[in-house]
Amino acid sequence: MKNSALLLPLLFVFVFSCKQSENEKYGSDISINPEQIVAGRAIFNQYCSSCHNFQQATIGPNLSGLTRRVDSQWIREFVKNPQEMIEKGDVRATELYAQFKAYMPASPQLQEKDFDALLSYLHTFSEVPKEGDATGLNDPLPDPIPDSGIRLELELLTQIPPSDTVPPLAKITKLESETVSGRTFVQDQRGVLYELKNGKHQVYFLLRDLRPDLMFKPGLATGFGSYAFHPEFQKNGLLYTAHSEKGKAQKPDFAYADSIKVTLQWVLTEWKTDNPTSKTFEGTSRELLRIDFVTQIHGMQEITFNPFAKPGESDYGKLFIGIGDGGSAENGYAFIADHQGADIWSSILRIDPSGNNSKNGKYGIPTDNPFAGKAGKQGEVYAYGFRNPNRVFWDPQGRLLATEIGHKNVEELNAIEPGKFYGWPVREGTFIINPYGNMAKVFSLPDDDSSLGSVFPLIQLDHDEIAAIIGGYFVKSGPHAGKFLFGDVPSGRLLMADLSDWKNIKVETWGIKFQGKEMGLEELCGSPRVDLKFGQDKTGQLYLMTKADGKIYKIKGV
Repeated sequence: MKNSALLLPLLFVFVFSCKQSENEKYGSDISINPEQIVAGRAIFNQYCSSCHNFQQATIGPNLSGLTRRVDSQWIREFVKNPQEMIEKGDVRATELYAQFKAYMPASPQLQEKDFDALLSYLHTFSEVPKEGDATGLNDPLPDPIPDSGIRLELELLTQIPPSDTVPPLAKITKLESETVSGRTFVQDQRGVLYELKNGKHQVYFLLRDLRPDLMFKPGLATGFGSYAFHPEFQKNGLLYTAHSEKGKAQKPDFAYADSIKVTLQWVLTEWKTDNPTSKTFEGTSRELLRIDFVTQIHGMQEITFNPFAKPGESDYGKLFIGIGDGGSAENGYAFIADHQGADIWSSILRIDPSGNNSKNGKYGIPTDNPFAGKAGKQGEVYAYGFRNPNRVFWDPQGRLLATEIGHKNVEELNAIEPGKFYGWPVREGTFIINPYGNMAKVFSLPDDDSSLGSVFPLIQLDHDEIAAIIGGYFVKSGPHAGKFLFGDVPSGRLLMADLSDWKNIKVETWGIKFQGKEMGLEELCGSPRVDLKFGQDKTGQLYLMTKADGKIYKIKGV
């Protein structure tokens, strides 16, 4: 079930809303053979457990009782090719698409015996999920986003070679320049760093060859997650990468109790090139940090240096690292995320790669970090309380910001202050969420909410508008100078905001034209799932990327 974390929620949310006849005996065709159940458990743990369990709703709903409510053949066919069923007009599948506004990928790698085993395992969970008494807020953010009327022309720059035969063809996620030379790079999460020059791309760095344990399947933001060139790369040749490997590949620096499963590890590596001007990387490496994660989701999403920091300033040479909760809250381990600075998950970290006062002695903890030297705290933590801080960046005034992908209701843009708490897993935006109950619901804040000390977002958008926020970049010049361009990962919906006055922020949509024709990104990339990303080079030129087809576009006029 490739990317089943996204596929299965569509199936299970809807089916539990369907009223079935009491005398229909679904599941009578499912085997209860013990060996088949064991095999199904392995398939579930590999492809589904990142986003589903049998106790509570996670990214997808509680799965208890599924096979007793829905015909098993329908489950098989939907998981095999959901888009085909939607296009054929299947009522249940169409309802799913209308609710979630995104097609989910097919699962061609699963054979019939795999479906037999998976259904056998699911069928062992017979209890039907029960709703609590509290109803929650039906529409927490009812105001729609207005259209700015702005339409910007795109110009195709290049297409990165496919690294798989099915979409997303090239999982390109970050496009930025080395700050001194201006050389511009883009990485494919399947293990390649390309240099872009004069509209062409060439391989600079093959992480997948240098780290053969690289894990980039079944997707879910795994693989070659991010990269960052040291601000003195031209002198010291230092490059940093984040990548994922299988669980328990090596001894971690930060681990869970033995009773908690480990699906993968995220690894921070320092690379030293022999020649900073070389067209391809040749050099040495050392591992700085290795962290266990419960599931494939919400890992080490971003590594970056402050581009505005000057030599002698406290931020200069300090590496910021966005760490998600690893799906812990949604899989019954809310305490992993809810740590108040005592652990490193669900945090933005700030380290000194040249130091050695960390617990493993491989990097430094800056003395001006908010928890440095404090008993019961992790000195690496700069801010905490995040579900998935997928982009960490600075505005033109040098203020630190981060986008945060939400759970079921709210997408956020946050202004990051040292030592502050950003709410997860007990707040989602300006609302209460119960990590020990139905996490699909949010509730109004209590009168004494300020006692919690949670920092609320600059921007919050609900899932009526977007499903997964992706931070973009600021326009440096032209008629839209200062505007922040961002959007929605799956649909490719494009948004902009003026962040100069944080007390009066207005979010609007904008659109694109290609070869003079106005169109949506779904049409442009030929896929109902766009997988939108942005980039910016040293000159300020902004780029738009569509992972579905691996194409990179220049946004003209910005």
